[in-house]
This record gives sequence, C-alpha cells and structure tokens, in this order.
Amino acid sequence: MSAQIESVLNETRVFPPAEAFVKQANVSGMAAYQALCNEAERDFEGFWGRLARENLLWHKAFTKVLDESNAPFFKWFHDGELNASYNCLDRHLKTQADKTAIIFEADDGKVTRVSYKELYHKVCQLANALKAHGIKKGDRVLIYMPMSVEVVVAMQACARIAATHSVVFGGFSAKSLQERIIDAGATEVITADGQFRGGKEIPLKPAVDEALAMGGCENVRNVIVYKRSGTAVPMQAPRDKWWHDVIQGQAGECEPTWVNAEHPLFILYTSGSTGKPKGVQHSTGGYLLQAVMTMKWVFDYKTSDVFWCTADVGWVTGHTYITYGPLAVGATEIMFEGIPTYPDAGRFWNIIQDHKVSVFYTAPTAIRSLIKAGADLPKKYDLKSLRILGTVGEPINPEAWMWYHTVVGDSRCPIVDTWWQTETGGHMISPLPGVTPTKPGSCTFPLPGIMAAIVDETGQEVEKGKGGILVIKRPWPGMIRTIWGDPERYKKSYYPEDFHGKYYLAGDGASRDLEGYFRIMGRIDDVLNVSGHRLGTMEIESALVANTKLVAEAAVVGRPDDMTGEAVCAFIVLKGPRPTGAEAHKMAQELRDWVGKEIGPIAKPKDIRFGDNLPKTRSGKIMRRLLRSIAKGEEITQDVSTLENPAILEQLKQPVA
Repeated sequence: MSAQIESVLNETRVFPPAEAFVKQANVSGMAAYQALCNEAERDFEGFWGRLARENLLWHKAFTKVLDESNAPFFKWFHDGELNASYNCLDRHLKTQADKTAIIFEADDGKVTRVSYKELYHKVCQLANALKAHGIKKGDRVLIYMPMSVEVVVAMQACARIAATHSVVFGGFSAKSLQERIIDAGATEVITADGQFRGGKEIPLKPAVDEALAMGGCENVRNVIVYKRSGTAVPMQAPRDKWWHDVIQGQAGECEPTWVNAEHPLFILYTSGSTGKPKGVQHSTGGYLLQAVMTMKWVFDYKTSDVFWCTADVGWVTGHTYITYGPLAVGATEIMFEGIPTYPDAGRFWNIIQDHKVSVFYTAPTAIRSLIKAGADLPKKYDLKSLRILGTVGEPINPEAWMWYHTVVGDSRCPIVDTWWQTETGGHMISPLPGVTPTKPGSCTFPLPGIMAAIVDETGQEVEKGKGGILVIKRPWPGMIRTIWGDPERYKKSYYPEDFHGKYYLAGDGASRDLEGYFRIMGRIDDVLNVSGHRLGTMEIESALVANTKLVAEAAVVGRPDDMTGEAVCAFIVLKGPRPTGAEAHKMAQELRDWVGKEIGPIAKPKDIRFGDNLPKTRSGKIMRRLLRSIAKGEEITQDVSTLENPAILEQLKQPVA
C-alpha cells in the first residue's frame, strides 16, 4: 500500500452562515449548492455551456462546449468568438457608464476615482496607440508597472486588440525581466518611471533598460513609459516613448478585435521545481467565465459592493480579481499602491473605513503581519461595511483565521478561504458564503463543476479521513492551456503518466475529514517524511502559530536526517525580541514541547532558528526554497534580488540547537 499524508491537525470548530446572509446570497443554502453540483455531475458540458451563454457576451455563439480529443490540451467553447475587454467595459456603457469602476488610493493617500466610461476611453486610447506601433493580434506585450489604474488600462488595451499580455511583478529584477521578454517573444514593453511603496520610491524604468541591454531582446521595438514618480529617467529615442505622448490625439473609441475563445489572453510566469520559470498560458473565453462565476459564487457579488483584493497585478490573483473578474461583473473596486503597515499598521483598516469596503480579500501572510503589528488595531476603526472576508495564496492557520473572524469580521462576516493556483485561473475549492458551515483552516468544498479528489501515489482515491495528493479529475474552463513554448513540460508537470495522464496534478498535499472538508497541507515537496510518518509542513506551522503568546510567524521545512530520514526545521519570528544564548535554548525547548503537545512528539522540530523576519518577496510570499537550502547548510546560489529583506538570511543561518 502506498504511503499517505497523515493529517494530524484536529479542528472541531464550525461556523455556519447567518440565516439573514443565506437568504440574500446568490447561492442560497446547501440545497442550492447541491443542485448546481448535481447539474454538473449529470450533464457536465450542458452545465458549463449554460453558464457561458448566460454570463458572457459572445460575438459569435459557440456550438461545442468542450473538446477533449487532444487531451490534456483541452479546448473550451472553441468555435465561439468574444473579446475580454468588451466583456469588461462595453457591456456596462449602456447600463452604468457613470458608475465608479476603480477607486485608486496611492501610497501617499491621494485618491483617484475612474468611472466605467472613463476607463473605457483610456483603454481605447492606449489600444489605438499600440495599434499605431504595429502591435497586432497574437503579438506579446510585456507589462512591468506599479499598482495603478494605468496597469489595468494596459492589460485591457492588450486584450482589446487581441495582443497577449505578460505582466511581470514590479519587484522582479532586470534578469528576471529579460528572461521573460525572451521566453514570451515580446515586441513591446509597457512600464513606468517608478513606483511608491511604504513612502519609498522604487525605480522601474532602469530595470527595463538593464534587461534590454543584456541581449536577446532585440525584438522589442517600443517601450512605453508611464510617468508616475516624476524622477528623471534616461529615454532612448526612438525606442522609448512617454505614455502621455503616445495617447495624445488617439481616438477614445476602438473596435474590439474578436477572437476565438481559445485565443491566449495572457502568459503569466510562475516558478517551477526547476530554475526556469513556467509561462502559464490562459485562454480568453474559459478564463473569463471562471472569473465571472467565482465573483458571483464565492464573493456573492452585489451591485452595491465595494470590492477590494489587496494582491498585486503581477500575480494571478491580481489578474482575475482586479483586472478581469470585478470589471466583468461591473463592480466598484479598490486598487492600492502601498503596503499594509505604512504610514502605520492601521492602513488597511483605514481604507476599509474610508471607502466602505464590503468584500475584503487578502493573504494569510498579510493577516499574520497585521496581528503582529497590532492585534487590537481593527477595533479602533469602523469596519461595519464589511460583509465578506477572503483569504488567498497559502493555507491560513486556524489561529489567524479566528482573529480575522472575530476581530476584523466582528464574528459576523463569512470567511471564504480560497484554494486555487496560477494554473487554475480562478477559485477551485472554497466556501460559498451563503452555503458552507466553515472550519478554521479548511478551504471546505469544491465549487460546482470542479471535480476534485485526493489520491495516493498510484492515483487511487483515498477514503475520507485520510490525506494524499490533490488532483482535479475533469478539465474546467479557466484551466492552464499549456506552458508557453513547452507543451512537453506542461504534460509532465500537470498530467504525469503516474496519474494515468488524465488527472490534473495540483502539486499540493491535502486531506479530507469525515465530513468531506478539504484541507491543504502544503506542497507535495513540502511534505516531510519523519520516521515513516508523512506530515504536511502547514500543520506544524499552524501548531507553532497557535502559541499566540510567543509566536508571530513560522515557516517549516525538512532537511535530511541520518536517524529519522527527515528532520523538521522551524524558522520562527517571535512576538518579542529575538532571543540569544541561553534564552534562545530555553525558548526553543518551550516551543518543541508546545508542538509535541499540539500534534505529538513525532512533529517536534529538531532544528529551531529565530529571526526578526522570514525571507519574503516584496509581495509577502515566504521563499521556502531558500529556507530549505539554509536548513541543509547549502550555499545559496539562487537570485535573492527579489527579496524584501536579503540580510535576514545571515540571521537564519544560526541554529539555536
């Protein structure tokens, strides 16, 4: 029998949705959810076809829903034609042209509001400028910009003329930028002089110059530069052009270019198990459908909502829940340039209060850092406008979930703990706020039409109460279509032969309790095998962070061990100052005993290291691969330029015991 991941976290608290919330919800009650699931089970193609006809505007109707003839290269709505920008902007011009589409709050607090009509004209002007540069259907445009209204305009303008955009997070280095320009074969770059974060100006244009000077980027003919910071930057004629110059005199209307539903809307690079980033390619029709349905199901979208997703557009969360999903349903959304702790740790709560945010979607990392910065701070603000809270990006530990629920949500807002990936395009497993009794730390149940399962290493489904490998058994509309330029890697990464080549391999370990609730237990490569017991790192992290008196944040990785096969190595940020000497030994022992009590002796960390922080990218993601290298005592050879705090690595190299 194959080994299974053991689930050792026993969470018994359950929070049913309030009756009043259920009554007003788009999916109201468990019976309504079950009816949708049953419809998908009974007639899979009919279910998705109905939703696509009802929720998207088609220029040419599709006749075939799903083509599986060349699996795993699936096609959805393949003979239909539409345009993503038309679905996000034009559709609202007759019904709500003057409604605010985006409320942009800059790092310094300055607020700009843009209506749907204004956004439409901005997009059309830039689309016409791109066309004047010779950009046509299928060309790739690389976008390297700050959080701003303009980055949404740039993405939508590409979609409007059927150019495929590839957004690179503004914290990435010139080398990362160069690799992505070359891999995508980009012919145009859109950037800005700089950006502001936490009161600091961060240059962007110099990184583009450096990337283009590295070689291999000869296809880039034009660089459009948006003036954000106003700091002087070198402009190389005739290549470099100011945004305000290229749109001058351009018409405020631009006919959308209609595309096949399978046309590549964007490429987004994500890290893989090898060093080379993977260009995840998404379609137009299927991706847009998933963005719209999850806005309506998971966020229970209402026309009166003020929606705020705190992600950066450089990540898939910003694509789906800033640039496409909210605009396709006609929402008013917040975009924020800064960081949660500037000018103080009340910034998020202040924005919610000032703009009357009703749906708030952020990352567990941000939640934990805000707990550390001031657990009682939210109580000083009026957060009554909130009706739904969401989390994204990683599993949330139960104690952070409880703080979010009680302190931020005043024990009245449902929490949607969403599991999905760059590759899935939109939410896959998540509570529905008017349906699901939630359990802290569990993403609960798959969405209607998503056939998720947990299997062992031979691809056989495991029974409830057990853990294993998370797979998706049927294709879904928003899924990755291929890895750009590398179809073989796509097949190997996501449809490996060990799973009969038919299940999508998510790369995550998960468990299901006896009631069928899913819980994500970390990456498969973040699963530790200690003395024959397979433990998910997330569960040990949750146990450590559950010590609310001492621990602010924890990350757990494995390292080889002569006696047990693998040893647990924990990197911990305390709520108080970082201990040294005898005090550090005492604290480490206390935390080992705590984990022993929470989970069992098998999970006790053999190696504990304290730091003032954890190595994170500027978007707040913990770089676990670096931690694994430190735990093994290896020399760090990978690029650390994207880290917010590279100096922290030296601190973490010192084991306590």
